[in-house]
Amino acid sequence: MAGRNRIPRDVLSRMHDQRIQDKANDHTETGSFPVVRRKTKLRSLNANATRMRLVSSLLIVVMCALLAFGYMIQINNTTSTYETMSEDELVRLINETGTQVQNLEERRNELADQIDSLKATADKQAAAEEIARQNEETNGILSGRLPAKGEGVVITISGGAKADVDASTMFTLLEELRNAGAEVIAVNTVRVITSTYIADTKDGLVCDGVNLDPPYTVKAIGDPQTLSNAVNIAGGVGSRLKVKFGADVAVSTKDEVRIDEVREAQRYDYAKTVE
Repeated sequence: MAGRNRIPRDVLSRMHDQRIQDKANDHTETGSFPVVRRKTKLRSLNANATRMRLVSSLLIVVMCALLAFGYMIQINNTTSTYETMSEDELVRLINETGTQVQNLEERRNELADQIDSLKATADKQAAAEEIARQNEETNGILSGRLPAKGEGVVITISGGAKADVDASTMFTLLEELRNAGAEVIAVNTVRVITSTYIADTKDGLVCDGVNLDPPYTVKAIGDPQTLSNAVNIAGGVGSRLKVKFGADVAVSTKDEVRIDEVREAQRYDYAKTVE
């Protein structure tokens, strides 16, 4: 019996091999636990990302520190640059600085000359504008376009008791006043200009197309005494008016004579200015 109950040797060998195989299978990774493996991998990835962020932050801090350190070194080097330069380098630097200063001085002088030129041009322009204004004012007075005032005389001539005053005598009066320096003249309501004429008509005198009725009033701006002498001189136009025509002639000197009579600008159809 004992012999029949004994397990054969080969069966024991197979059982032993199976047992070893089962133990090996127990340690072999299969697809039975996929969740455990994924969780482990995710934890590993998160840990790696955290480590990378820490490393990046550390690198940024280190770089900032290096930049600050380099900046401080640069400042210190700039402060001590001249101390470390050789004599030749210092001489060359001084020469270059002197050249730069000279160039800047020349540029400053050029700019100063330009400023002076601009000022001179502005002054010339202002002077030209003032001359143009004065010319415009003078031309306006001479042409009769502008009213005028100033020292002068007012001459009053009555109608002739012996005969009517003729145009020739009145025109002579105006010429005598002009020769005495009268700058502006008006007869009654007519402003006298270079083209003014006086003519005789059956109705009396006509001045530039306007009838002149006595008493005649002549206003003249100029030196009062000289103008008065031109009228009252012995044998002059004043005496002629009194003796020939029997007219009363009164000359009054004034500190201010206003001549408000004006004329429209004369139009020239043929005469042109020379450019």
